[in-house]
Amino acid sequence: MAAPLLMLSDIHLTFGGPPLLEGAELAVGEGQRLCLVGRNGSGKSSLLKVAAGMIEPDRGERVLKKGVTLRYLPQEPDLSAYSTTLDYVEEGLDAAADPHRARYLLEHLGLSGEENPGRLSGGEARRAALARVLAPRPDVLLLDEPTNHLDLPAIEWLEAELKAWRGSLVIISHDRRFLEALSDSTLWLDRGAARLLERGFAEFEAWRDETLELEARERHKLDRKLAAEADWLRYGVTARRKRNQGRLRKLMDLRQQRREQRQRPGAVRMTASEAETSSKTVIEAKSIAKAFGDRSLVTDFSMRIQRGDRVGLIGPNGAGKTTLLRLLTGQLAPDSGSVKLGLTLDMVTLDQKRESLDPTWTLKEALAGEGSDNVFVAGQPRHVMSYMKDFLFAPEQAGTPIERLSGGERGRVMLARALARPSNLLVLDEPTNDLDLETLDLLQELLADYGGTVLLVSHDRDFLDRVATSVILAEGEGKWVEYAGGYSDMLAQRGQPSGGLKRESAKAGKPKRRGAPAPAEESAVAAKRKLSFKEKHALETLPGEMDKLREEIAALQLALEDGTLFQREPERFRASAAALARKQAELDAAEERWLELEMLREELGA
Repeated sequence: MAAPLLMLSDIHLTFGGPPLLEGAELAVGEGQRLCLVGRNGSGKSSLLKVAAGMIEPDRGERVLKKGVTLRYLPQEPDLSAYSTTLDYVEEGLDAAADPHRARYLLEHLGLSGEENPGRLSGGEARRAALARVLAPRPDVLLLDEPTNHLDLPAIEWLEAELKAWRGSLVIISHDRRFLEALSDSTLWLDRGAARLLERGFAEFEAWRDETLELEARERHKLDRKLAAEADWLRYGVTARRKRNQGRLRKLMDLRQQRREQRQRPGAVRMTASEAETSSKTVIEAKSIAKAFGDRSLVTDFSMRIQRGDRVGLIGPNGAGKTTLLRLLTGQLAPDSGSVKLGLTLDMVTLDQKRESLDPTWTLKEALAGEGSDNVFVAGQPRHVMSYMKDFLFAPEQAGTPIERLSGGERGRVMLARALARPSNLLVLDEPTNDLDLETLDLLQELLADYGGTVLLVSHDRDFLDRVATSVILAEGEGKWVEYAGGYSDMLAQRGQPSGGLKRESAKAGKPKRRGAPAPAEESAVAAKRKLSFKEKHALETLPGEMDKLREEIAALQLALEDGTLFQREPERFRASAAALARKQAELDAAEERWLELEMLREELGA
């Protein structure tokens, strides 16, 4: 049998608390496709960094076979030393690599190569890092959450690219469908140990459950034996000292064995706080349309969402999913048509960027607020420490700043905050990002039992199949079509194979205009189109202008709230009211312009 390309032996790792890894092993053979799974905080990313040679273990050995090339995709890449994304990707190429491959990969991942790394979003930086590790075609590729922030066409493209990959893969991902398609073996990190299943992820969960069940039975046997021996110790000790001393030693050994067993952490306990039942019809949209400039994002779309529906919105980045979501929830007015919201709606939104979390907050402040020890769940007070435990946070984490939590932990904080508020309409924008598989299972069960209505934007195909009762797909040119069932049902209704969406819906972000070039010419025109200096300047300055307008509007509103102002200074009251209307119109126009430019930037990858 050939020696492995990469081997980790007896890896021990601790970061100032309980041991993270205790004797973990990892061996990567030629052409092997290994997925690394485990709960958030189990040490998956740390083990991958040890494999990449980025951190030194406390004990253990790392061996990389001579001549083997290795690349590692981090969760948070640093591009600060480079002037463009193309420079960043090309710097990762070796002498034998195809220099054109860097631009090819960037374009398929929605980037042009000319972006300034200092102005990239987290998702854009991640896509650039993915292009950098794929470009040189290394022998061993280590990928930490490669599908995060990718849309469905990009995920399917990446899946096809990795299926054709000749090298070895080690993948950490929360995307079940992605792991099932690419893995041939599974390494499970659980309580510091690494357990290998020489089969793909599709068979992992049944094997894991059997393993845990067997472990529980063995623990029960040990507990019964301990109880019997303790009973003997109390009532059965005789004068035959030598035999008794031996049995006492065995009892002490059993107790030590039981103490050293690391208990499996408890499960997340999620309960959504439900508000008063909404009306039967939650949202009714009739012939709504929305365009920014000459670009139509929604055209003549109608649908009725009933209480209890779980509706998924899918399509490539830039197709207008967020715009349609804002239209349906009444946050954005359509250019034409109407949206009617049901009665007694209590909406709670979970944003994918975690923007509602102040990074300087402590975990306790994020859940209970400053100076409070209680979280109000469904209107009832509950001690914050107890609520933290429901979401797998230890009491000692209460003072930890949000910025020091992992991506998965921040995701759990967002869920904890959202689920505490009473609601009958949940709006979830990429809720699966950074969550481990078991937490995803529980979120799925919660949504299945939730008595309200769910609007869901997600690129997780398996999650959509498990949760959605219908999906709305971007078909291109502002056209959206509703399909019954989940993602796989949608593909079946369209008569497409599982990977067929990428070619069709990739066009959704590039609507044709009058006089548009032929398809063969279209890609060349798109490649040449870039944001103008004026457009770039507006993108940079509009957020500041909008913030200033909001401050001015708040000051005018505060002045007009004075009930005696009209009697004392009628002219000032009228001037303030006119100024408020003018400033509000300016803010609406600025927001529309910024959103139009942001959509254009996303489409062009600029």
